[in-house]
Amino acid sequence: MAKKEMDTRFKKFGPVSFTATTKVNDFVDYLEKGIVAGTKCKKCGKKYFPPRADCFKCLSSDIEWFPVEGTGKLITYSTLHYAPVGFENDLPYTIALLDFGEYKVFGRISKNIPEEEIKIGMELKPEVVRLPNGQITYEFVRP
Repeated sequence: MAKKEMDTRFKKFGPVSFTATTKVNDFVDYLEKGIVAGTKCKKCGKKYFPPRADCFKCLSSDIEWFPVEGTGKLITYSTLHYAPVGFENDLPYTIALLDFGEYKVFGRISKNIPEEEIKIGMELKPEVVRLPNGQITYEFVRP
């Protein structure tokens, strides 16, 4: 019997990837196509970001992918001056939560937006970014 090959696509995600495998590795495939994607439960319609393989609302594992499109409103943010191991060279950076109505999206705000211009309620959109080290991620930019 042949050994099943391990799916390690997730090791490509983010400045530092702490895991190579997850049940939602397709997330990286979408990023490579320029799409930030979440998951939606086919049974109850609940949308998730970050993507989930299992719905906590109805306990179904029947999910589908959807693109995170349009803009979200900035709910909250924090500029970090201290970082976890592996992120020290990125400092300072700003993390944020955007409200897209049916779901919320957590991520970083682009360093191209000066901190003094960041305001609660402003509209931002996610954009796929290739990092200098070859990793792939997304960040929030102006529409």
